[in-house]
Amino acid sequence: MKLHKTFLLSLLLIAFYSCKNTAQVEVDQQAIINAEPIQVALENGKAKAYFASGCFWCVEAIFESVEGVEESISGYAGGHTKKPTYEASNTGRTGHAEAVEIIYDPEVVSFKTLVDVYFASQNPTQVNGQGPDKGSQYRSILFYQNEAQKEIILNKKEALAKTLGKTIAAEVYPFQKFWIAEDYHQNFERLHPDHGYIQNVSIPRLRKFQAKMPEVLKSKH
Repeated sequence: MKLHKTFLLSLLLIAFYSCKNTAQVEVDQQAIINAEPIQVALENGKAKAYFASGCFWCVEAIFESVEGVEESISGYAGGHTKKPTYEASNTGRTGHAEAVEIIYDPEVVSFKTLVDVYFASQNPTQVNGQGPDKGSQYRSILFYQNEAQKEIILNKKEALAKTLGKTIAAEVYPFQKFWIAEDYHQNFERLHPDHGYIQNVSIPRLRKFQAKMPEVLKSKH
């Protein structure tokens, strides 16, 4: 009987601390959502934008196909922990989502167009994931650096919701910090074109987007 009581007490303590930790995570995450956005300064005339939309292998290649985009870097954003890793992010407990940093020329492509690209390259109604990738680490998030960007994002969400007659799943966060992912994630689609995931998920997603918005693509010559 004593052993049974000890076992029950252990279960209660585990449940208590689990609830406590979950509550703290929610508080930490809410602080991220309510924070003031950080404006990233131009570097050599280039601006930066940040988006999360499922697997960053897919998203990186999509944005790099757009005229005016110089580079797309895979990483993590939107969470409450510091220095997230791929393994930690995949637990769903860091609050981070797989994200990309878009380095672009604002004289060639506008933030508004990048937002259009963002929504045209995904299923905007899928919650916590894109395609076969499911979990909070694959959720869709648009990060704004100022009120003008926030207004562009919200207007696009509202218009898209009216057009589709459905709720748009993408979350809207003030930009705080982008953590660059491990080296082996960078340019993954270009470096590993025969990888099974790239062949079956990334490339079809890229081609579907390119068919939707051919006017924004880089010329092939």
